[in-house]
Amino acid sequence: KRVGNTALGSLWSLMQEEEIQHSRWQRSPRNPNSPRTSRRNRKKTKSNHDCHLERKQMRVRDLGLGYDSDEIVLFKYCVGTCHGSRKNYDLALKALMDNGSISGKKVSGHPCCRPTRYETVSFMDTQTTWQTIKWLSAANCSCVG
Repeated sequence: KRVGNTALGSLWSLMQEEEIQHSRWQRSPRNPNSPRTSRRNRKKTKSNHDCHLERKQMRVRDLGLGYDSDEIVLFKYCVGTCHGSRKNYDLALKALMDNGSISGKKVSGHPCCRPTRYETVSFMDTQTTWQTIKWLSAANCSCVG
C-alpha cells in the first residue's frame, strides 16, 4: 500500500507543479477595446521625414521637358531624409571633411532619397501624337549613396 500512496503523492505533486508552471506563463487577458493585429501584419510606422514615394497629378507641359500637351499624368517622386541609413563610409567621410583632409566642394557626405526604379509615362500631345517618356516617374524610393 505504501508504494501506491507514494506513487499517488508523486503524481499529485507533479500535477500541482505543472499547474503552477502553467499559471506562471499564462498570458494576461487581452483588452477587448484594443485593435487586434498579429506581429506579422503590423507595419512599421514611418516618420514623415523617412524616404518615401509621393504622387502629384501634373500637366505634361508643366514637367519642363518640352512636350506640348495639356494631358494630366500622375508624377511620382521621392521625398524624405536618410539619416538612419548612414554607414561607416558616411561617418568617416564627414569626419575627414570636418578636419580638412578632404575638400567638401562636390562631395556628398550623406545618403539621399532617390528613385531606385522608374516608370514610363505615355500621353497624347496637341498634335494627337502618342508620346512615351521613359524613366520619368519614380516607382520605388530608397536611400542611395
